[in-house]
Amino acid sequence: MKSGFVSLIGRPNVGKSTLLNTIINEKIAITSNKAQTTRNIIQGIYNEPGYQIVFMDTPGIHKPQGKLGKILNKESYSVTKDVDVILFVIDAASGIGAGDRFIMDSLKTVHVPVILVLNKIDLIPDEKILLMISEYKDYFNFAEIVPISAMKNDNVSRLLDVIKKYLKDDVMYFDVSMKTSNSVYFMISELVREKLLHVTIEEVPHRLTCITTHYEEKDDLISVAVDIIVDRDSIKKIVIGRHGERLKKVGTLARKEMEVMLKKKVYLELYVKTIKNWREKEKYLKELGFDDFEV
Repeated sequence: MKSGFVSLIGRPNVGKSTLLNTIINEKIAITSNKAQTTRNIIQGIYNEPGYQIVFMDTPGIHKPQGKLGKILNKESYSVTKDVDVILFVIDAASGIGAGDRFIMDSLKTVHVPVILVLNKIDLIPDEKILLMISEYKDYFNFAEIVPISAMKNDNVSRLLDVIKKYLKDDVMYFDVSMKTSNSVYFMISELVREKLLHVTIEEVPHRLTCITTHYEEKDDLISVAVDIIVDRDSIKKIVIGRHGERLKKVGTLARKEMEVMLKKKVYLELYVKTIKNWREKEKYLKELGFDDFEV
């Protein structure tokens, strides 16, 4: 039996959450084409005979704006400690950038193997992949370099085989039936936030958050309520939409996925509330799960 902990780090929008979902073969982390989708450390648990790997998806490392941004960066850097392997995920299609170099410089002080994961290789020719591998090798001493496409599940099994070489523990940390350590409350909130990311304009997603305020399970129905917190009334109007159409669409999309996840009918209520500067307020940061990080 071999087991261990693996962190996924990288710039925003490089496909870390998509990779986690592909590995676990279940939707553990929400995905979006908008940057900084992930806000919490999300644990996905991979099991196969003889192996258990605990993956931690992290917020994308970026130039922080406000208290929330600083906390997100600090969370990402926190999981470079006390792990067996670090996966540094990059968007191969966009090439090496200043953000990648910044992260690689910060990784030079860690004492665990760092595997470079070149994601989105389905979007570039093979010659460019070889060129990028050479460029990254010149900048950082990676333990391994693995090109993949998380979206198409291409070469992900090879990545898992590489990770297994670096596992040191011989105990199971979670029951074999578990695929995530996240609470149902958290997963529900994230599903609503994901649908909002998909149906709202670019500036809106980073000005809102979602908190599950009610969860009641009955024999044939689960009753759920989620607060959507925004920082301006103008954003509230956008989220609700004309005659409530956008909020209704979000509710329908989220409810359908909740029913798949929970395997029961779901009655979902959404409430949109304006709380100015919520991203700077301790209370709401703690409700999001950020209670162990001083900034």
